[in-house]
Parts: sequence; C-alpha cells; structure tokens
Amino acid sequence: MALPRRFALWAPVLLWAGVIFALSSIPSLSSGLGTWDEVLRKGAHVAEYAVLGLLLLRALRRELPALGLAIAYAATDELHQHFVRGRHPSPFDVAFDACGAALGLLLWQLARSRRPASP
Repeated sequence: MALPRRFALWAPVLLWAGVIFALSSIPSLSSGLGTWDEVLRKGAHVAEYAVLGLLLLRALRRELPALGLAIAYAATDELHQHFVRGRHPSPFDVAFDACGAALGLLLWQLARSRRPASP
C-alpha cells in the first residue's frame, strides 16, 4: 500500500484517538445535571467509540480486528484516566465503549446491506 493511501486511512484514526485522549485528560466533565449527566456521558462514550470503530474498519477493512483494536484502546483510555486527577477508570466504561464500537460496525453493515447491487 502506498504511503499516501496508508496515511489517508490511518490519519483519521489517530486524530480521533487523540480527541478521545484529550477528553479523557479533562479532570471533570460533570455538567451538574444529575442523572442526565450520567446519561449524556455514557451516550458520549458510545458515540465516540462508534466513530472510532468505523474509522478502524475503514483502515483495516475487517470487522473483528477493528472491534478488537477499539476495545483495546478503550481499556488503555481507562488506564490513562487512572492518572488524571478527578477521574477514575471503570470497566463499565470499557463495556460502553465496546458497545459503541460494535454499534458503529453494525451501522456500517446495515448501510452496506441497503446499497443496490452493482451490475
């Protein structure tokens, strides 16, 4: 694979992983909305990892490795949060992230299955 093509496939993955890392570096993301705060934060986990799963699928072209890498990144993200004041790692967040990555891959499969067949 030519270097420009490889860069075009992996640069978005690395940029998005950087966004996730930056968000995980913020000491407190509490909005003060009580229960809604929790719902919004878990929804953000699902959404950001759905995007990561899609970007990894685009780069790898295989579902299982894309899902595996997304989950591995989720685990390292939670480890990173262990070192951020005001944050704490949670295996439940890894599970939400995994669900998000799986959802992204599922949406891709659904979109592909609805495309008209090529002649």
